[in-house]
Amino acid sequence: MSGLEHEHGSLTPPQPIQDVEGRPASVGRADSQYTADALGVPQAGLNPDPSLPSTPHESYATPGLGTSDNIPPFGTSSDAINANTSDAAAAAGVPATKETASAGSAEALAGTGTKGAGKALWYKRPIVWLAAFIALAIVVLVVVLPVWFVAVKPHRDHNTTSGTGKSGGPNPESPSGATSGGNGSTITADDGTSFTYINNFGGYWVYDAENPFNNSARPNSWTPPLSEPWNWSTDRIWGVNLGGLFELEPFISPELFQAHPNSVDEWTLDTDLRAGSNGSQNILAQMENYYNTFITEQDIAEIAGAGLNWVRLPIPFWAIDVWDNVGVDSNGTVVSEPFLARVSWSYILRVLGWARKYGLRVNLDLHTIPGSQNGYNHSGKLGIVNFLNGVMGVANAERALEYIRVIAEFISQPEYQPVVPLFSIVNEPLLATIGKDTLTTFYLRAHDMIRNITGIGEGHGPFIAIHDGFMGTAYWAGFLQGSDRIALDTHPYFAFDNQPNNQPVNVTVANGSSLYGGQWPLLACNSWGAEMNNSREQFGVTIAGEFSNAINDCGLWVRGVNSSADYVGNCDYWENWESWSDETKAGLKQFALASMDALGDWFFWTWKIGNSSTSNSPQAPLWSYKLGLNNGWMPLDPREASGACESLGYIPVAWNDSFASWATGGAGAGTIAPTSVSQYGVWPPATINNVPTESISYLPQYTSTATIVSLPPASTYTAATVSTGDGWYDAQDRASAPTPIAGCTYPDAWSAVGSPIATAGCGAVAYAKREVPEPVVTAPPARRGL
Repeated sequence: MSGLEHEHGSLTPPQPIQDVEGRPASVGRADSQYTADALGVPQAGLNPDPSLPSTPHESYATPGLGTSDNIPPFGTSSDAINANTSDAAAAAGVPATKETASAGSAEALAGTGTKGAGKALWYKRPIVWLAAFIALAIVVLVVVLPVWFVAVKPHRDHNTTSGTGKSGGPNPESPSGATSGGNGSTITADDGTSFTYINNFGGYWVYDAENPFNNSARPNSWTPPLSEPWNWSTDRIWGVNLGGLFELEPFISPELFQAHPNSVDEWTLDTDLRAGSNGSQNILAQMENYYNTFITEQDIAEIAGAGLNWVRLPIPFWAIDVWDNVGVDSNGTVVSEPFLARVSWSYILRVLGWARKYGLRVNLDLHTIPGSQNGYNHSGKLGIVNFLNGVMGVANAERALEYIRVIAEFISQPEYQPVVPLFSIVNEPLLATIGKDTLTTFYLRAHDMIRNITGIGEGHGPFIAIHDGFMGTAYWAGFLQGSDRIALDTHPYFAFDNQPNNQPVNVTVANGSSLYGGQWPLLACNSWGAEMNNSREQFGVTIAGEFSNAINDCGLWVRGVNSSADYVGNCDYWENWESWSDETKAGLKQFALASMDALGDWFFWTWKIGNSSTSNSPQAPLWSYKLGLNNGWMPLDPREASGACESLGYIPVAWNDSFASWATGGAGAGTIAPTSVSQYGVWPPATINNVPTESISYLPQYTSTATIVSLPPASTYTAATVSTGDGWYDAQDRASAPTPIAGCTYPDAWSAVGSPIATAGCGAVAYAKREVPEPVVTAPPARRGL
């Protein structure tokens, strides 16, 4: 629980909030209440449309957002978004419309009333003209100038200098005018289908074919639009993962795996797809169909409409490239990675475009690593860890660094910085296998490489998120102090704690309240609330990149294909959500609210669980935000979570609502303590687990002589009249990419732990202690080297 409920709005007395059943619910702690403006609740006498409810569930911050005509100017700041020029004119004592100006009687307009007989016509009197001139001046001063200086000029200047906007024309950001809309507007998708945008929280979308990098959209009234910076101390991350979209998992997309029963991960699925008729054409057709249908634009619109403001987008390294020779197996057969290379990238760009359109920020998560960073099926291949572990541990890490480099170059471009402020560089590395010192050396290597691309300080590239390796946040307290914008990512789950977890959720909580949830809501508060706030104090920015409603590990293939659950009991009930009682749904919802409140900054895993082919329904429903949203066990408004823990008797651990300056890119950023640099700043790492000390210097490595594989911009921006980027932010970064050393024979990079180590050639010659140059302080964001 962050202890922060900052909103973008004026300060007004707190207003009551109700949950979806109409019961009163706390909207904030005593020291941090929501305001009426922040909640989007119209104040008395200011409701422009009485047909719109005024409760937070149906709230809105900008009057009349149901049509594009009433959308504020693109780029209008959150402080100016409710500016009303008619009210300003009325306050100045001048007519706001021609109708009010001519509201007098015909006699008055003609000057023929009884009292006017024998006098000059009123409009010929000098005093009238003087008064008119004064009134006109008041209009200019009170109405025109504030609108210009508050709403138009700052954003025209900002967008013109950033390289993502245009000057001139009726709209300072788009001469032809962008299309936009709020609640009730109609969206026409790329395939010609249409849907209605439902957003009761003041959010609005913006699309401009000529400027596809228009950052004026916002998902709701309490989240700054993409054109404004994110404040890591005061703005809260309420997000959802798009899990299983580009890195396939059996429990998320069961139909694909059920159609290929020998498949347990994407490696075996892709192998099976390639073995079918037409081989490569078969895998291409099936995967593109999946990318096109599993998550659509309407899903992204619904995420914004659910009161969320971020998405975490897991992507695989094969969106960049794959290798057709990653060594030889024990039979001497060359091993080729079966993944579909580079095809998903255009679809990833499409999701980024949709996120921009609806004002959602993106945490781009590199979810798979060559050789596997954890041995789980979602790392690409189920099996063993070959990243920073075993004979090919260093070689796989070098390859991973190259993919991190390519992604960092792309998202640091000014066209993408606003929409991707966070880059998670390695998902869930298994620290127990890798070791903290070894992983820290990799993290520092990646940090320095990225900051040499972006430069140092706020506004220079994304935050870098590192995962806690399943060791908990306290394990990383004091990590690399003086580094530049590193966030700690943790994934708290009760489902995988190897406990029976059969305590009921359809009973009231222990403190005797009428709330359902049993032990689970308070357990979430006690387990995670203090941990998160302590980490904010002792580490810096801390987020929960994943959590779910799963109080147990029931659900089709949640543990993996043909793996049984640890849950003690019958999992059938938890797999068939249609049979859940109202009490079960109420308990799960209370657990979700408590989890959200305890975590503060979070991403639910995941937005959608696909149907099972046997039931034509999701069979892991505890993991689907969308399903819970539509069926009553997820909150319709995430603000309901505020104060959930305290309502259960939990006493929060305070956080002072601020980070050390260096932690968010301010003073001192990029000046890592010399002791940390001396210990972790030399590459390759001094030790690699499962490699004898005397063999470390002979570990296989790659040579940096290959052509860089960079990421292209979207091919769909044919109408764009602004720069679309070239995929490479730092023109001075021209080091070649890693590739196998000619003449060397490598063991299978995905199964090399325990393989023999050559004592000459591929390791001994290439293995040198290479220092990383210090990151440099650069000018404000702009494409460097051009």
